[in-house]
Amino acid sequence: MNKKIVLASNNAGKLKEFGQILLPLGIELLPQAKLNIPDAPEPFFTFVENALTKARHASRLSGLPAIADDSGICVNALGGAPGVYSARYAGEPKSDDNNNRKLVDALRGIEDRFAYYYCVLVYVRSEHDPQPVIADGRWQGQIIDQARGSEGFGYDPYFYLPEFDKTVAELDSAQKNSLSHRAQALQELLKKLR
Repeated sequence: MNKKIVLASNNAGKLKEFGQILLPLGIELLPQAKLNIPDAPEPFFTFVENALTKARHASRLSGLPAIADDSGICVNALGGAPGVYSARYAGEPKSDDNNNRKLVDALRGIEDRFAYYYCVLVYVRSEHDPQPVIADGRWQGQIIDQARGSEGFGYDPYFYLPEFDKTVAELDSAQKNSLSHRAQALQELLKKLR
């Protein structure tokens, strides 16, 4: 595996998470913004199509291998929403606060709060890699009405983990990086790449 890989994202939270997980392997993760690569469009209805598009885009513009993820939160009572629209659930401009408020409002009066974070990772060696490596991860929990904790980003303050009696935003980064949907997908990806 190349020791320099472009992360097809400008999300600071994802960069920090991936960087902490990949650092012990000696992999230098370059955020696409550092290479002046703009965000790729995400026109698809599935996580895997969006991740593949982003990875190919970053690889084409950098000439390097790329990793992209598409991830989001899926809520059973909402038919899987917000799903691929998690980052822009409340519309543009993107706002964690607005997304969380819309999610909590959508669940008002609904008893079933089961949800899961889902992540698809795609690694391409080049833009036209005919065999992209694809891995996924799922992290189950529940949506609560009141935010708890100050760590993490996105829906983390509202994503409650009954087995820990904490939200993701109450976990320390080491705990989150060993349990999260991204960590699960990254471990599976690394296993496939070895």
